[in-house]
Amino acid sequence: MKQCKITVFVEQLSTRIKRVRGRSLNITTTIFLCLSLAFFIMILGMFVNNRARKFLSSDEIYFPQLSAFYPKSPRLSYSYFLCNSSSDLSLHPFQLSNGSRGLRDWTAPNQPSHLMSDKELIGKLPLGPLWEKFFKGHAGLYSIYLHTSPEFTEEPPESSVFYKRMIPSEQVEWGQATMVDAERHLLANALLDFSNERFVLLSETCIPLFNFTTIYNYLINSNHSFVGSIDDPRKMGRGRYNKHMWPMISLLDWRKGNQWFEVHWKLAIEIVSDVTYYPIFENHCKPPCYMDEHYLATLVTKIQPSMNSNRSITWVDWSRGGSHPTKFGRKDVSEAFLNRVRQGFNCTYNGITTTVCFLFARKFQPRTLEPLLRIAPVLLGFNP
Repeated sequence: MKQCKITVFVEQLSTRIKRVRGRSLNITTTIFLCLSLAFFIMILGMFVNNRARKFLSSDEIYFPQLSAFYPKSPRLSYSYFLCNSSSDLSLHPFQLSNGSRGLRDWTAPNQPSHLMSDKELIGKLPLGPLWEKFFKGHAGLYSIYLHTSPEFTEEPPESSVFYKRMIPSEQVEWGQATMVDAERHLLANALLDFSNERFVLLSETCIPLFNFTTIYNYLINSNHSFVGSIDDPRKMGRGRYNKHMWPMISLLDWRKGNQWFEVHWKLAIEIVSDVTYYPIFENHCKPPCYMDEHYLATLVTKIQPSMNSNRSITWVDWSRGGSHPTKFGRKDVSEAFLNRVRQGFNCTYNGITTTVCFLFARKFQPRTLEPLLRIAPVLLGFNP
């Protein structure tokens, strides 16, 4: 986008030079113009270099001119991080001018690569065959980024949608800041592709509730991002607030939500480039405060509340209580059960009330694969 703006400016400058030449100015004037132009180009170069270093923190990258150069597309994330990679265009990593973490710190090579055996892949992506069917026939409208444990060393088959989609990753610990680091790492890698427009974070236990086309249209046409963000007055909500976060983050700012987000590219850039609130959470949100439940929910409320729907599109069942949601097994999977999740709620979408509130669901154990594949052709519209 920076290149587009600069190109337009230089073309206008060339037109002005041609007009001056058409007036047959004398040698002195011509030399003065050339020297002035050289000085101007030098200043322009310094300015461009300075602006490039501030790329991630600049609001100018949000302007809709980008849509004139790159096609729109949705995407998904974590254990499955799905984006649209219809373009080979990439950015060079930049370092923020204040020395804080920039895109370079969160990204890996442009060709995400990791080594993983088929056996290990299936072991960690037990529902992979369902997702293979989900994406079949839609190449160019999505891309996938996988954050895996560092010990995996082999690639999935070349025919798989997960082939070469794993980014070099560091160990992630439950309840620690490394969980948020992994999310930002995924977003940063995906943002290197300008064609990626929507970003969804999912886990290996997630399933789609609709076919690809339905989910694609739902996300690409949404005016909002989908980040759960509520003001929870209970001990597990406001009770986790640390007064040392004040004044940058007050108790009134404090929000809670689950980590399975869906965000527009504007918000994705804000998340990756945040050097104001992230350090505060890193220093003061320690168990029983969990960054993955509070950081994004609070950040979105602070910086872009109008862009968020304040709800998640990934359904999960907390009705049984405890620290972890309900796990679903083979006997739980049925058309009736999935239809209740697909159509059994009311929410708002672009200002209109709808019963389609969730596009994904979790936590589904490996043994659910067979019944899911059996139901998918009829319920989800997948090819058998």
